[in-house]
Amino acid sequence: MTDPAAEAAPSPLESLSTEELRERAFALARKRLDLAFFWDVIEHLPHSYNAETDGSVGSIGSVIDNIVETYQEFHGRGYGEEEPLLRAAFVDYIEKHGKGSR
Repeated sequence: MTDPAAEAAPSPLESLSTEELRERAFALARKRLDLAFFWDVIEHLPHSYNAETDGSVGSIGSVIDNIVETYQEFHGRGYGEEEPLLRAAFVDYIEKHGKGSR
């Protein structure tokens, strides 16, 4: 039987900054070649919701802006309201897949 107090104890990873968690999770995902993890992160970045294009040649500027902003968010700049969700995803990924990888 599991100890409920042990289950409620916060992860030691919670004390790390979001950037440190991101770096660790990304390093682990790169090592595992886990493209699904990266795709999931991209889908939860704040700017990924704002990609509005009409398919015309004139909309290419907004597409490039979107790519640049998504790149910046992907590298830890500007998680916005999604930061708690992304932190939880990083901690979860490290705990699930990081055993013995350090």
